[in-house]
Amino acid sequence: MPTFSKNDSHYMSIALKLASQGRDGVKANPMVGCVVVKDGQIIAKGYHQTFGEAHAEINALSQINNQADGATLYVTLEPCSHVGKTPPCAHAIIDSGVNQVVVATLDPNPLVSGQGVAMLEAAGIKVNVGLLEAEALTLNRGFIKRMQTGLPFVTCKIAMSLDGKTSMASGESQWITAKAAREDVQHLRTKNQAVMTGSGTVLSDNPSMTVRLNTTTMSPLRVVIDSQQQITDQTLNIFSNDAPTLVLDPNNSKTLDNGKLDLTDVLKQLGEQGINTVLLEAGPNLIGAMIKENLIDEFVIYTAPILMGSNANSMATLALDAMNDKIQLNLSEIRMVGDDIRITANIKT
Repeated sequence: MPTFSKNDSHYMSIALKLASQGRDGVKANPMVGCVVVKDGQIIAKGYHQTFGEAHAEINALSQINNQADGATLYVTLEPCSHVGKTPPCAHAIIDSGVNQVVVATLDPNPLVSGQGVAMLEAAGIKVNVGLLEAEALTLNRGFIKRMQTGLPFVTCKIAMSLDGKTSMASGESQWITAKAAREDVQHLRTKNQAVMTGSGTVLSDNPSMTVRLNTTTMSPLRVVIDSQQQITDQTLNIFSNDAPTLVLDPNNSKTLDNGKLDLTDVLKQLGEQGINTVLLEAGPNLIGAMIKENLIDEFVIYTAPILMGSNANSMATLALDAMNDKIQLNLSEIRMVGDDIRITANIKT
């Protein structure tokens, strides 16, 4: 592993913050930031702003008329080496006169990973890879998973009581958590390209599933799993004009022998549409099915200081009969959101 200085880390951290600003605009593309440094001073910086338009390196180099003789370029993802919707960034870097490039992480696409670095090194540019790599991988975890597996990164959001209940037996569930937690969910939606639910939730709660914040952030694509083709009423809130909606049913998705949709195929369809991240906000049946198929990458669980009793519905329909069948979670974060507890976890493998 190469050795990086404190200054190197400082410049790359700036590039990572820049990259995150592209979340709303890059769509299927990764978020990428770039900083150009010469004689200890930042002379240019940029990020990938809009899908199909200039990448981070081009946006940065254009600020200095593509003249970066003797400079070091810090970029959060390996510069592209192929012609896509834009020309290769590696060519622009070579032509600019940069003599060193520091990369957080390689391109996750196994067909191209390392080729950008090889092109730069062949031109005599020193390249070091791996600075703040964990942060870069986290930033683009959805893009990386889709490149490697064809499936988006799935986060499952759950609001439950201390005794693990998500609704009363009647279906009543408003509100388990307090206002601060519900607002936090709105921010969680802004970080995902799609929000997915089941037809049962749509029919019982009539949710809008849009982003309700005082921002210009676009609401994610709403995806409804409708194995029984129950969603026919176009006046439901899920069909409001403030966000697109995709209903998946046996007419447009693969089904299993039990008549349910093949959830892996559902996610594959979303991946083919360039969806990197999905937020699952659903009832216990769909959540349980997703857990059984090992399709949930992360849980964000809001736990309210209330008890809802034994007649209430559990967070997931999982028929486990013995302790050996238990599902172990890794807890990565626990913090308070108002009066509620926010737990971030993933299934231990």
